[in-house]
Formats: sequence, structure tokens, C-alpha cells
Amino acid sequence: MNTEILGILAMFVATLIVAVPLGKYIARVYAGEKTFLDPLCNPVEKFVFRICSIDATLEMNWKKHLTTLLGINFIWFLLSMFILLNQGWLPLNPDNNPSMSPDLAFNTAISFIVNCNLQHYSGETGVSYLTQLTCLMYLHFVSAATGMAACAIVFNALSRRQTQKLGNFYNYFLKSCTRILLPLSFLVSVILSFNGIPMTFNGKDTVTTLEGNSVQISRGPAAAFVAIKHLGTNGGGFFGANSTHPFENPSYFTNMVEMISQMIIPFAFIFALGYYLKRRKLAWTNFGVMTAGFLCLVIPTIFSEINGSPTIQHLGIAQPTGSMEGKETRFGTVASAYWSIATTVISTGSVNSMHDSSMPLSGAMQLLSMMINAFYGGCGVGILNYFIFIVLAVFISGLMVGRTPEFLGKKIEAREVKIAAVIAIFHPFLILVGAALSSYLTAKDAQMGWWFNGNATGWLNNSGYHGFSEMLYEYTSASANNGSGFEGLVDNNPFWNITTGIILLLSRYLPIIGPVAIAGLLAGKKYIPESAGTLKTDTSTFAIMTFAVIAIIAALSFFPALALGPLAEYFTLSK
Repeated sequence: MNTEILGILAMFVATLIVAVPLGKYIARVYAGEKTFLDPLCNPVEKFVFRICSIDATLEMNWKKHLTTLLGINFIWFLLSMFILLNQGWLPLNPDNNPSMSPDLAFNTAISFIVNCNLQHYSGETGVSYLTQLTCLMYLHFVSAATGMAACAIVFNALSRRQTQKLGNFYNYFLKSCTRILLPLSFLVSVILSFNGIPMTFNGKDTVTTLEGNSVQISRGPAAAFVAIKHLGTNGGGFFGANSTHPFENPSYFTNMVEMISQMIIPFAFIFALGYYLKRRKLAWTNFGVMTAGFLCLVIPTIFSEINGSPTIQHLGIAQPTGSMEGKETRFGTVASAYWSIATTVISTGSVNSMHDSSMPLSGAMQLLSMMINAFYGGCGVGILNYFIFIVLAVFISGLMVGRTPEFLGKKIEAREVKIAAVIAIFHPFLILVGAALSSYLTAKDAQMGWWFNGNATGWLNNSGYHGFSEMLYEYTSASANNGSGFEGLVDNNPFWNITTGIILLLSRYLPIIGPVAIAGLLAGKKYIPESAGTLKTDTSTFAIMTFAVIAIIAALSFFPALALGPLAEYFTLSK
């Protein structure tokens, strides 16, 4: 077997081995049970609640949860905008990086608040150390904790027989930070800092190259930033090149650490659901469906990158290492291909290779990973997205077999199905409308004025199928809260900053509001004990049904767009 394939198998297995006990620990944290971090965390949490005048024992209904969630996120937006617009004169700016323009600050603030981290700037020159730490890295923590708290609300709602009281949002949120994200981030950042990632407040360093040239090299407090960017499935790069940069990802070992870091919490939440509901078989069923989907995406990508370009093959030129364009030799083709699907499936958005240089079939798989947006997913929100497909699968299965649709003892009725259908349709709506608008303006060679300071065709460094893929990828990444990009697109201008910013807002909060609302409605219904006529949702038959629902919705929604972009490019190269 190819040794590179053994490397990625080791990453996946190591993630799974750690994720199962971590999932059990997460379930205990949200259930309020005793954990080994209680002596350290209890006093800290009590102090925070006391100075903030928060009663963490006061339970909220699902509407109060959502009001609190949205309100605190709006405050973070205002604070982030202030820092980004004024970083030029604020302290901790040794490289004298300027303040952001209003449209770029708008996009950046929203992007980091919603856990997307779609960066239309370069980390070395676009932000100060103060911004990196007190704004962006802080948002790495709280945006991830927001999704995790929302998932805890759903766990609570699904576990209770009949109630409107679903715990306290502040309690779930703070515990997500203090008991899960902070300890893991500290551990990973120590490992990374001892393996070559800088952790300093000094500015650029000047070195002399072998040619005798003087070069300035950016550095900074990167180790802590890189740790939480992966653990929180954020993905925003401290440096512009993200995890292809040797100061963000120096070696194959750090590549493994970062790969496991970004997958471990999404994996763990799948098992946390099983432990919290005391339905471990359901957790393994869900994990099986997600893993089957992940394999359907990652296997074609790996083999596409190993085989390389058909055009080069037709010229009789050997490609012994596969397609290495846009990849780092310290990682290789297979690990880069694996990362590209993991980061798009999980919605981390960090990159250890340039996706714009991937083979067309790989680009199609990367796009499809974000378009489906339900296999593993981000911190907490991956389960929320998958929950929508469970509701739809339960409803359709009930119609097919003539049984009342039920999930965990609660009837799935018209309101829940309508909410799930709207959320499922809204994701492709945002992507396709955005891609259609940008394609129309490009085709018309529209004069954009202040929106772009030139013609819309100036957006693209590539024309034809690949140019369309670049625009499609940008809106897909924004809607999936991913943040990666086909970097042939010139995106730092008012048009892309504002349109993707709007999509970022809608695509983050509506998919949280929908599942929490459904779970809240189910929690208020009378519990119906399981019987011989109950449709079981932890069987292989229901797993296949759920996979089929996901595949059908994705195919109907996205196949035409994929056919116009990466698939058309693939068949053109294969002539």
C-alpha cells in the first residue's frame, strides 16, 4: 500500500480513537455531571457569572435561547468592527499594518463571528497582533462555542419527555469555552510551538538569503492562533498562505496534529449525542452515514490527485508524485488531497494546498463537500445540519411505510417538516443566486463603479469553466461557513465583501434557528413510548434512507452548477 495512504489512515483512526471518549466527556459536561476539570473550572465559571450578573441555573425556552444567542453575537460584531476599523493606531502593531476599509471590516467581522473566516486580506499585512489576538482569535473561541451551545440545546430538547425548559445558553456557552476549547487549545498550542510554529510578539525579522538578498519574514503569536483555528473549525490563517505556510505547518507531524485537531470535536459531538441520549447505536449509525459520505468524496479526490493531469499524460510525461502543483513537498499529494476534503466537509476552511490548483474532479468534490454541508460539519453545527436531514428522512420514511413519523418518541408534524424543508432549500438558494448574479455581471462585462473600480471581468484570473468554478466556490464557501477559496478570484472589493457578508449572516443563523426551533417544538410535545409500529432511526435501513435523502437533495440542487464548472473542465481535460 502507498505509504502516504497509510499516513491518512493513521490520522483518521487516531481521530476516532480520541473522539469517542471525548464525546463521552462532552456529554457529561452538558449534562452537568462531575468531570475531572470541576475543581479548576467551577470557581472560574462562578466568578464570570457573578461579575456578569447571570443566573446560570435559570432555564430558558428555545425562543429565549435564540434571542440570547443572536444578541451576544451582535455585540461581538460591533466590537470587532471597532477594532478592525481602528487597528492602524491601536497598540500591538509592530509592522504598522493599516486599518481596514469599511467594506473589508464588515466582511471580516461577520466572517469570524459566524465561524467562517473567509479572509479577503492577507494575515501578514492585513491585521495587527492586537486584532489577531483580541478580535480574531477571541472570535475563534466564541463562534465555535456558540455552535456547540446551540447543539447542547438540541441535545437537551431531544432528551426530555415534555418541557419548555431547555437549560441555560450562557451555561452551555461558557462550559464549551472553559471545559472543552481552552484545555484542548492549550495542549495543541504547546505541541505546535515545540515543533516550529512561532509564538512571539516581535515584528518582522530580517534574514539574508543564500543569494545575499535581505528578506523580511513575518512572525507573531501564531501557535495559539493555529491551535484554536483548527479545534474550533474556524480556519482563518495567521499568515496569508494559511497552513501551507511553514510557520503555520512546518512538518508532516504538525500536519497530522492540525488534521486531527480540526476533525476531533465534530467527531466527538456525534458520539456525545449518543451518550447524552443514552442511544449509542444511534450515534454509530449517524457516524456511519457521515463516514460513507466522506469516503465517497475523499477517495475520488485522492485518486484524481495521484493520477495527475490527463493533458500531461497525453504528452507522455511521467507524474510519479501525482499532481504537485499548488502543494507542499513536505506533505505530498495524498495528505493534501485528504486535507482538502476534510477541511471542506468539516467546514474548517484551512488549507495545506491551493484548492485552485487541484484537478477539476477534486475541485468538484471540494465543492460538493460544502454543498452537502452535513457530513461531520463544524463544531456543534454539523449535528444541527444533519438533524435537518434526519427530520426529512423520518417524514419521508413514514409516508412510504404508512406510519406516523416519529423521532425519539415525538411526532414529526407539518411545522417541523416545513422548517426543515426551508432550511434544506435555503442553503442551495444562497449559493446559486450568488453564483448566478456574479456570472451575469461577468458575462455582461458590467461597469461596477465603486463596487469594483472597474469591470466585473476583473474579478477573474481565469476564464471559462474554471472562472465560473472560482465564483461558485466563493459563494459555496460563504454559505457553508467554510472560508476556503479558489484563490484565482480577486475578492477584496466592495461587491464580494458585501455580498458574501450578507450570505455569511443568513447561512449561519438560519441553520441554527431552524434545528433549535424544531427541537424546541418537539420538546413541548407529549412523549410516545416506542412500540412495534415505531420507525427505528438507529438501523442500517434508516441510515441508507438518510443517505439517499442527502444525495437526492444535493444532486437536484447542485448538479447543474457543477456541470457548468468543474465537471465541464474535467471532461475538457480528458479529451
